[in-house]
Amino acid sequence: MLLSSILVASLAATTETSATLASASVVVDEVIVVNQSQPRPADETPAALTNLDLDEQPEGLRVDAAELLKGVAGVQADSRANYAQDTRITLRGFGARSAFGVRGVILQLDGIPLSMPDGQAQTSSILLDEPANVQIIRGPLATIYGNSAGGVIQWFSERPQTTQVQVDFMAGTSDTQRQHVQADYVSERSAVRLAGARFRTDGPRQHNSAERDQLALRWYYDLTDSVEMIVRLDDNNAPLLQDPGSLTPADWQADPSQTFGGAERFNTRKSIHHQQMSLSVRSSVGNKSGWHLNAWRGWRDVLQYLPFPGSDTRSSGAVIDLQRSFTGLDASYDIHWNGQWQTTLGAHVAEQVDRRYGFVNDFGQRGELRRNERGEVSQTALYSLTDWRVNEHWSVTAGLRYSDVEFSVDDYFILPENPDDSGAQQQHALSWSLGANYQISDTWRVFAARGHGFETATLTEMAYSNTETGLNTALGPAFNDQWEVGVSWQHAAAKGQLSWFDIETTDEIVVDQSIDGRTTYTNAGLTERYGAELEVSWQLAENWDWRGAATWLKATYGNGNRLPGVAEQTAYSQLNWNYLLNHRLSLITEYRGDIAATDDNNVMAPSHTLWHINWRADYVFSNWQVSPWLQLHNIGDTKYVGAVVVNQGNGRAFEPGVGREVQVGFGLSRRW
Repeated sequence: MLLSSILVASLAATTETSATLASASVVVDEVIVVNQSQPRPADETPAALTNLDLDEQPEGLRVDAAELLKGVAGVQADSRANYAQDTRITLRGFGARSAFGVRGVILQLDGIPLSMPDGQAQTSSILLDEPANVQIIRGPLATIYGNSAGGVIQWFSERPQTTQVQVDFMAGTSDTQRQHVQADYVSERSAVRLAGARFRTDGPRQHNSAERDQLALRWYYDLTDSVEMIVRLDDNNAPLLQDPGSLTPADWQADPSQTFGGAERFNTRKSIHHQQMSLSVRSSVGNKSGWHLNAWRGWRDVLQYLPFPGSDTRSSGAVIDLQRSFTGLDASYDIHWNGQWQTTLGAHVAEQVDRRYGFVNDFGQRGELRRNERGEVSQTALYSLTDWRVNEHWSVTAGLRYSDVEFSVDDYFILPENPDDSGAQQQHALSWSLGANYQISDTWRVFAARGHGFETATLTEMAYSNTETGLNTALGPAFNDQWEVGVSWQHAAAKGQLSWFDIETTDEIVVDQSIDGRTTYTNAGLTERYGAELEVSWQLAENWDWRGAATWLKATYGNGNRLPGVAEQTAYSQLNWNYLLNHRLSLITEYRGDIAATDDNNVMAPSHTLWHINWRADYVFSNWQVSPWLQLHNIGDTKYVGAVVVNQGNGRAFEPGVGREVQVGFGLSRRW
């Protein structure tokens, strides 16, 4: 009912207002980055696309990636308020199986993958103050990105344009505080940015504290008038991320602010140290052929204490000590033929090496060794993307990618009662997409696309089985076939997109069981996803604008049961009142339908509606700018489930959402 009400309300603006504004505005073409060497005009790309300036998002602490994904159709970003487990992101239902981090969706920042070669990604390594734009590619076109079926989320930052220093002070409920400092230096041929952030919180629950420090260095240099080099260095250190654990439905109903008893008994917590460097060289985009080269290298150390002893010799322990290194290279070259054909040819090579240890959790202290192994994943891929502009109305896009992914594990913890669990597996697949776009007029277009993609399990997901401790080589890749049709419009006062999709997946990778932080996976039979997505932006009047999104998604197994972790309905509404220049007051509404937490659908997280108020302002005094903001989160103090733990074997399926809280911020910048 609420979903329908929001949609009806959003379409109730008067045509008189739209007509008045139409004569005063000009439609601006949007660009989507399908590959780094040659961005594509959005109105010529046959896909459901979102291209969102993050200045349109509400102000906030920028500690949760969900803050940068509000109001995007097809994306379900569940904030757990548990910094040890990261944001839970699903796209058209893909990635819903994830117990932590992100699966089934490719994440990138400025073209550098945040996703590992095996498909696993974390958003905690992003300095969330940095991105200025987010682009989401859904549907068949996303299959050419390789080992991920759901789609692609790309964040983009901006090269500094002026020398300046910026300082931000932020605070919130639960003794939350965050500081951010950024210094930019700009010369004729280069620009340098140095940024740092410090975050501390006690969290909304007991045993919920978090500490995180981030440093980032960016160097932009023009090698020639048409070739730019970008060097990035990142250091993200989170020495303490306490894990309060999830709750049973009964405990959540009784008191959602309580903490699972085993969390304090076993002192559940995590520490993460993520370091990464990358080099990008790319030619400037114009009518000539473009090219790009991205290379990266990184290290990620994780120490995690789970809420059980893990003392059995074959248990692999309950203290996880993971040391990961990863490296990769992606290069492409873009060719134009006769002004009508454009082809991108590219190659992608990446590797990760995991050195994993497991120890007994002796009530919060590291005990005896229970696991010692080395895991390796390598990915090699070749890809192409061709655009054919048939005439002024028709264009066709075709993509092709061949991927080869190899997994191997060497076991060094071998005892008579714990045999050698070494193993290896190779998976390869051909992914393709084909789409057509018809430009009806300057403001309307329709498109249709078809594609075939695949997704492998991650190395972590293959690590456990229900009967053995070794590599779960029975867990194979999932393959999907996708259809998508849509219509988009871009008028002077309003723009929007409506799309319909149908996806069939064979051998879907799903949670088999999850007990106290240890999760095993299996391949299901046939699963189906179909639904519709709507995004609209509307300039209602001179000082009023509205942005909204709605998703209806039916995701089911072959037996008709719903896929756990996926809401059938989500909706977002943001009404902005720009009452003065550079002043904005927003009323925000978020709706999420109920979510199944188990395969049998016997445990359901109820639907909820949240209301927020957001205010921001910019005051400019010569070269100085002062930018205060205020966020009133969940003003109705609604009790809701922030996220679910899929197929939680002990019944603790609910991760509580955050009640009413206040966040404030104050920014000060000086330009030269």
